[in-house]
Amino acid sequence: MARHVRKGDNVIITAGNDRGKTGKILRVIVEEDRVVVEGINVRKKHLRRSEMNPQGGVIEKEMPIHLSNVSPVDNKGKATRVKFENKADGSKVRLAVSTGEQLGPELRKARK
Repeated sequence: MARHVRKGDNVIITAGNDRGKTGKILRVIVEEDRVVVEGINVRKKHLRRSEMNPQGGVIEKEMPIHLSNVSPVDNKGKATRVKFENKADGSKVRLAVSTGEQLGPELRKARK
């Protein structure tokens, strides 16, 4: 199934504790249908002392959230749904339903 978001997209969180916040997608975990968004769903992780980290300590880390809880942001800063369109030249693009603008680069290049 085609994903409505990709790495590097700006998204808005539509559900959960961080609802309404926006951020950039750092990673898409396809097997679990989850994404990691910069600055969203930040949790503290306690690290044990080790050779690499002799002091140990607490770090803050972005945790994954489900794909259904994010929506791409259009140029007005609002959440939008996504539709996929095959163009006459054979290319495939993602379009914002609200504005009709193209989201990101082509998914499939034009045929020669």
